[in-house]
Amino acid sequence: MKNVIATLIAGLFATAAFAQTPAAPAASVPAKVEAAHTKAVVKADAKEAQTTVKADAKEAKAVVAAKTEVASAKAEAATTKAKAHHTAKKTKAKADAKLASATAEAAPAK
Repeated sequence: MKNVIATLIAGLFATAAFAQTPAAPAASVPAKVEAAHTKAVVKADAKEAQTTVKADAKEAKAVVAAKTEVASAKAEAATTKAKAHHTAKKTKAKADAKLASATAEAAPAK
């Protein structure tokens, strides 16, 4: 009977030791997987942030360029308006001078 109990106890210890051995590597495998997953997530977040910053910079540059183009167009329009106003003023002055000249020539003829 002592032999049977000794065998059962030895088997129990052997089984307990055998059952715990694979548990340690199994726990480290998910840790490695978890670490790789975390690294991939951080890398993806960093890449997304970098892309977002680049897109924002590109958008800001386009807005500045558009504002510059608008300002340039406004300045050009103002210059064109000023030239048109000046030309119209000169034309009106010439017409007024012709009318005055014609009126002056017509007045002594009466």
